[in-house]
Amino acid sequence: MFDLQVFEISTKHRITTGHVVGEVVATAGLIALIFALARTGRAAVSAAAVGAYIGAAYWFTSSTSFANPAVTIGRIFSDTFAGIAPSSAPGFIAAQIVGALLGLALITVLYPDAAATADDVVVPHPHTSTIADADSEQRSSS
Repeated sequence: MFDLQVFEISTKHRITTGHVVGEVVATAGLIALIFALARTGRAAVSAAAVGAYIGAAYWFTSSTSFANPAVTIGRIFSDTFAGIAPSSAPGFIAAQIVGALLGLALITVLYPDAAATADDVVVPHPHTSTIADADSEQRSSS
C-alpha cells in the first residue's frame, strides 16, 4: 500500500530529552485517564477515551505518544516517520515506566481510594463465562 517492505528496521533515532519528556507525559496521562475513568464509574467509555487520548497525544507530544512498551517494540519494525530505531527503544521504555509510576502517583493523590476500585478498569461482559465457571457448573450438575 505504501510501497514499503513488509518487515524493516527503523532508522529514526528519537532519544532526545524532549522525546523522553514527551513520552513520560503521554504515558502518565494515559494511566491517569484509565484509572480516573474506572474510579468515576465511567470504565465503559474507556475504549473511546483511550483512543481519543492517544490520537490527541500523537499531536501534543514530541514523541508521538507511544505510551506503551509493546507499541515501542512494534514501531521498531517500521522505518517511517512514526518508527523508532532499536537503540532508542530502551530509553522510551524507561520513560514509559517512569510515566506509568507518575500517572499512578497522580491517581493516588487525586483519588486516595483508587485501590478499592482498581479492578473496575476491566469491564466484564455479562454473556461470557470462564472455564472455571463452566467446570464448576458441570460438577454441580453431575
